[in-house]
Amino acid sequence: MISPQHHHLAGVRDLVSIFDTFLIDQFGVLHDGAAPYPGAVEALANLKASGKKILLISNSGRRSAPNEQRLLRLGFEPGSWDLFLSSGEVAWRKLAATSDGPKQNCLLIAREGDRSAIDGLAFNLVDDGTAADVVLLSGSEADRYDMDHYRRLLEPAAARKVPCFCTNPDKIMLTPAGTRFGAGQIAEVYAAMGGPVTWIGKPFPDIYETARTLLGNPLSARTACVGDSIEHDIAGGLQAGFSTVLVETGVLETASDFEKDELFKRYGAAPDYLLPAFVW
Repeated sequence: MISPQHHHLAGVRDLVSIFDTFLIDQFGVLHDGAAPYPGAVEALANLKASGKKILLISNSGRRSAPNEQRLLRLGFEPGSWDLFLSSGEVAWRKLAATSDGPKQNCLLIAREGDRSAIDGLAFNLVDDGTAADVVLLSGSEADRYDMDHYRRLLEPAAARKVPCFCTNPDKIMLTPAGTRFGAGQIAEVYAAMGGPVTWIGKPFPDIYETARTLLGNPLSARTACVGDSIEHDIAGGLQAGFSTVLVETGVLETASDFEKDELFKRYGAAPDYLLPAFVW
């Protein structure tokens, strides 16, 4: 059973008196990629109306703006969050700050043809790893391709030790067809083939440092990270010095208490609070 040090919550309203600032995941917490979870639109709007500072923090290889546009299309209310920070945005800023030389050949692995990860950067797109100077791994289309497809695509680059930037470390992603392997698993395959990988996003420090700056360095004791991934949201939030809230939807929707406890042990990360769903 889940150990008693986790505080069980009925809804987001139980957090209002405890925290002033929230870093909230989107996939698996607010929506499943196709539609909002029941009650999530209302809960987010009510939390903001309670005077809280809200930064949505996402392991999405897309930049922040297209992620916000998707939330609005899904029906989330304008003004129900203050800031949006994606791992793709953090990566874009890092690459923009270092791309002052000649254009490089970039193998971009993204979802649905998204190019926001490289727009405005000094890259020429290439179709496979043979001619690539850099690999940018921002998404997975595991609902269309198997891992062997990505292995064939990346093997020539890995053999030449071409640097890879994984801007979406999620190992599992939600699709209309169910859970599939995410960009993080593709990056692990690239590393196993000998390719060097730089990870950008939760649970790694860069995204939390950027979030802190954007939020004006909030008090850690009054800040909560909310997410459905123990490996990314909970471990990352704890390493950053924040309290954590595990939402038991998304990748954990079918997990038993025993399976969750095993994940807590595997990643050395147990949440401070448990929330069955992101509802008010």
